[in-house]
Amino acid sequence: MISAKPIRVLMVFGTRPEAIKMAPVIKRLKTEPKTFRTIVAVTAQHREMLDQVLQALQIIPDIDLGLMRPGQTLAGLTAQALSRLEGIVKRVKPDLVMVQGDTSTTLAGALAAFYQRVAVGHIEAGLRSFDPANPFPEEANRRMVSMIADWHFAATRRAGQNLLNEGIRKERIFVTGNPVVDVMQEACDPDFEIRDYLRLDPALASYIVITAHRRESFGRPLREICRAVAELAKKNPAMGFIFSIHRNPMVHRTVHEILRRIPKNLYLVAPLSYEVFINILARSRLALTDSGGIQEEASALGVKTLILRRVTERPEALEAGARLVPLSRKAIVDAVSKELRTPLKKGRRFLCPFGDGHAAERIAQAVAWAWGRRSNRPRPFVPR
Repeated sequence: MISAKPIRVLMVFGTRPEAIKMAPVIKRLKTEPKTFRTIVAVTAQHREMLDQVLQALQIIPDIDLGLMRPGQTLAGLTAQALSRLEGIVKRVKPDLVMVQGDTSTTLAGALAAFYQRVAVGHIEAGLRSFDPANPFPEEANRRMVSMIADWHFAATRRAGQNLLNEGIRKERIFVTGNPVVDVMQEACDPDFEIRDYLRLDPALASYIVITAHRRESFGRPLREICRAVAELAKKNPAMGFIFSIHRNPMVHRTVHEILRRIPKNLYLVAPLSYEVFINILARSRLALTDSGGIQEEASALGVKTLILRRVTERPEALEAGARLVPLSRKAIVDAVSKELRTPLKKGRRFLCPFGDGHAAERIAQAVAWAWGRRSNRPRPFVPR
């Protein structure tokens, strides 16, 4: 006999990307209060950038641990998050703890649940670069979470296959698409005007979006990226360059040190709200990034992306037209210059490799099925 008691789901996250991808799942679960009792706990691993997204996406956490500290180490943050989240799991007594992606919060949330013998659900499961140093420490985090998770929500068929190859049972894996596409479809505004948010020179023909924040980019790689951007801006005065600077002090310091003499077509901007950023990205000529999330978003928008990394855990982005670019000034300048000489293809049919806007719905259906509240297993996402 099926119990009428709602499934208690504790959603745990701490960074801006996690919040973006968790938001549609939280909202979807909350539309079925008879099936799900949804509790939101944030570690605030990234305080300001997290708060920006929570406000924009209208998510009010039930629990806020406020763990961000200046200069915190990975070990210190993970230890604090694990200790505090263990207490939350004991108090809330969830049936399921849901984590997303590959951050320190993700690992700590999964471990806290595992230690209390509570089921773990992992959104965006199965991504693999097969290089523990790239991205660091995310590749190791996601592998460890996969070892202890009970339910795996993979964005793509390839990610699901990675999990199968590691011995995870097929019935525990759901190919759902990525919830980031759900968010994007709501955020994209056909009437968006970039000059309502940035004072771009109206004479600019187009613009390129740049982000760089990964730990493995710190030091020489980030300096090479900045020098390449400076050279490209000087060589292409009719093209705008919008560099969204992460709040990490190491990133902020390096970018401003090298680009302090700013050409008028180079715009250094603080992190924008998600809605503004995604609409700017949608209208860009090109994206340069070391971000995993932007690989997905740009691919879903059909924006050509140059990935500033040695490897990517999202090979679907490469199949959609993205390119890996070595982290050297010359390689970046040459790659961008080649793209700017290549005419844009018009009118081609574009298949989004990462989702169709129904990932949150599939995740909710999968949880309901796993707890016996739904008779049919949800159908997997297939790009169309």
